[in-house]
Amino acid sequence: MTSNPNHLMELPRKILIGNDVIHQLGSFIRDLNDKATIVIVISGNTVKTRVGEECVEALDGSFLKHKWIETPNASMNDINSSQSMIKKEQPNFIVGVGGGRSVDVAKMISFNLNIPFISVPTSASHDGISSPFVSIKGRDKPYSLKAHAPLGVIADTKLISEAPYRLQASGCGDLIGKVTAVKDWELARDDNNEYFGSYAANLANMSAKIIIENSSKLRDRAHIRTIVEALISAGVASCI
Repeated sequence: MTSNPNHLMELPRKILIGNDVIHQLGSFIRDLNDKATIVIVISGNTVKTRVGEECVEALDGSFLKHKWIETPNASMNDINSSQSMIKKEQPNFIVGVGGGRSVDVAKMISFNLNIPFISVPTSASHDGISSPFVSIKGRDKPYSLKAHAPLGVIADTKLISEAPYRLQASGCGDLIGKVTAVKDWELARDDNNEYFGSYAANLANMSAKIIIENSSKLRDRAHIRTIVEALISAGVASCI
């Protein structure tokens, strides 16, 4: 029989999904903390060129000071160099805008500095947009580390639908892989007496099932919301 150890769950407080919701970034932050004054935004150069103007307008519209940091790689060197700079600014929030790399860097720095993190994905490539895990480049290979879940997620489906199709396909693959991940978890429970969360496992399986059942429709960009919602649900499952 498996034991029932204490288990801490840290979940996103607020999630906003829809077309053009990137324009609500400022008010979204205000809803989370109406006393916020300074925000750090982390992204790559391409994403800044693509959505920087919209983000700046949204933050200015809510009277939030902001500083933009571009990160070329999700490496510990990038994290350490950006982290010391961010610490001096004493921001109320760190916002990661982009794909996996920028979101992971922002998430890791926010965890290290104990600053709330907001995830703003620009592609539906993996469930890291809402999970507490990050993939950081090491000397020889990437490493998966646990940080903390985002306090909020803004998923602009119009923006995400404009990303290359290969990223959308990657997200679908990530979701289908949850079936195997849950089976592995069950084996760890049965063979090694590891903690197993039935609710989290069922939520992860449901996210995979939705993608499998709708696979014939998902190449149509009009169904991007299905993928985004499934990825967010899978990410939340990993928080449980």
